[in-house]
Amino acid sequence: MVECKCRLSGSVEERDEKLQEIIDRHRNSRGALIPILHEAQELYGYLPLEVQKKIAEGLNVSLAEVYGVVTFYTQFSLTPKGKYNIQVCLGTACYVKGASLVLDRIREKLGIEVGGCTSDGLFSLEACRCVGACGLAPVVMINGEVYGRLTPDDIDGILEKYRTKETEN
Repeated sequence: MVECKCRLSGSVEERDEKLQEIIDRHRNSRGALIPILHEAQELYGYLPLEVQKKIAEGLNVSLAEVYGVVTFYTQFSLTPKGKYNIQVCLGTACYVKGASLVLDRIREKLGIEVGGCTSDGLFSLEACRCVGACGLAPVVMINGEVYGRLTPDDIDGILEKYRTKETEN
C-alpha cells in the first residue's frame, strides 16, 4: 500500500517538539488523553505508533491504554488521511440504494482500497456506517460535506471538483 505524502509543514523534530508542548499543556488536566490525541492527530494527520508511545510516556500511562482509546473512537486514525477524506456510508439504507456501486467507482477512479490514501496525499477512502442522512441514500461525505442520492456516474464530477480546488489554490 502506498502511504500518503506528508502534507504537514515543519520537520519531524518540530512536530515532536509541538507534541511535547501539547502533552505538557494537558498533563495535569483530568481526562487529558483525548484532547492530547485530538491535537496530536491535527499535528501529524494521524496517530502512528511512535506518537502513541510518546503520549503514553508523557502521561505515564500504558501504551495499551492509549491504543485502546485510539482504536475505540472512530475520529482517531492509525493510517494517514488524504487532504480530502471520502467516507462512503454503507448503512442499510445506503447499501440497499447502491452504495457499494458508488464505493466501487471511487475505488476504481482513485486506484485505492478502503483505508487507503492516494500517493499524492489528496484523497483517502473510508467505508462507514450510518451518517444519519438515510433520506438521501446513498450518501458520501467528503470532509463533512454531504453528497446524497448518488449514482456511480456522479463520482467523476465530485472528484473533479476537489481536483480543481487544488489547481486553483
